[in-house]
Amino acid sequence: MKFRLLNADEIECRVSTVSEKGLSLLLYKDARADMNLLDETVGPMNWQRKHTRDNANCILSIWDAEKNQWVEKEDTGTESFTEKEKGLASDSFKRACFNWGIGRELYTAPKLIWIMASDIKFTEKNGKKTTYDKFIVKSIGYTDKGIINTLEIENIRSHKIVYQMKSTATPVPEKLIDKTQQDQLLNLIIETNSDPAAMLTKFKVSDVAELTETQFKIAMKNYLKKKEVSHE
Repeated sequence: MKFRLLNADEIECRVSTVSEKGLSLLLYKDARADMNLLDETVGPMNWQRKHTRDNANCILSIWDAEKNQWVEKEDTGTESFTEKEKGLASDSFKRACFNWGIGRELYTAPKLIWIMASDIKFTEKNGKKTTYDKFIVKSIGYTDKGIINTLEIENIRSHKIVYQMKSTATPVPEKLIDKTQQDQLLNLIIETNSDPAAMLTKFKVSDVAELTETQFKIAMKNYLKKKEVSHE
């Protein structure tokens, strides 16, 4: 059993720190998103939760039809600043859901989601900078391993994209030249009476077999030009 990755509208933005130069955001999921995903994936009749230690711990159980038993995963939460008892129960439930893999991709979010001061409407509270601006995840993308690699955040007040993370996918390595191309290049090096070491040094390789097709084309062009000059 595997839970799908969170959609953009299932992720919330919380202001973490505020300064005169801007603010930082944290991404999180709420208990409603967890409950919806549980209903969607296993069915509303196939999961249950119970709390212990005055709501500090939550045990989330999912029915395993093959084993004909409930499988439990448990975690503990922390109190919120308001409605402490309710907040504690909600937090322990959300953490128990992380144990099942729900929203675990949020741990791969950028360490610093920084919003510039020019994109924020500040106000003063107790002599400190703060803001009433709210932010939403406009779009989000993942690698095939569930790692966040694209992210757009919008300021609801201004309807402006104030943060954008572009894809960090690793580029596909360029194809290396084949045996025929290797022989073709070596023959041209010999024909032009050139020093192969100079070419290898230029492309930072130790053998012609390590050359990419782009490097091969550059080398061939240079040696063909040298051949033409020598025949003039």
